[in-house]
Amino acid sequence: MVQAKEGDTVKVHYTGKLEDGTVFDSSEERAPLEFTIGSGQIIPGFELAVIGMEPGEAKTATIPPEEAYGPHREDMTLTVEREQFPEDISPEPGQQLQVQQPDGRAAIVTVSDVSASTVTLDANHPLAGQPLTFEIRLVDIVGAAQEQATG
Repeated sequence: MVQAKEGDTVKVHYTGKLEDGTVFDSSEERAPLEFTIGSGQIIPGFELAVIGMEPGEAKTATIPPEEAYGPHREDMTLTVEREQFPEDISPEPGQQLQVQQPDGRAAIVTVSDVSASTVTLDANHPLAGQPLTFEIRLVDIVGAAQEQATG
């Protein structure tokens, strides 16, 4: 049977869970996720988990933060004065906002704390710093990597 390898385009169904068992994402109610292994389209640990799987095979993989969304970095949090917010925005913990960076690019931040005078913004990915457990089922290998001819 053919096994998934780097360069293959695959279709998988997955359910992602946090350490406490909370499901944060699943493809079960929609089309399978399609990606090319090694292309960097998804987190590295997920790609590694799919390598070696055969169509129809299922497995559970726990991915450390370093192979998922990275560690939670304190240098990606910023506390700003509440008066810097437009009057029509009432920041609340968990709220996501789009901010403009000094170089003009937009970034998504999450409000992590609000006091009477300050608001703490977090630019880390919401899953940064967390080990993630995925139940993965390889549905199909839709495009196999070209084998290099040696001669």
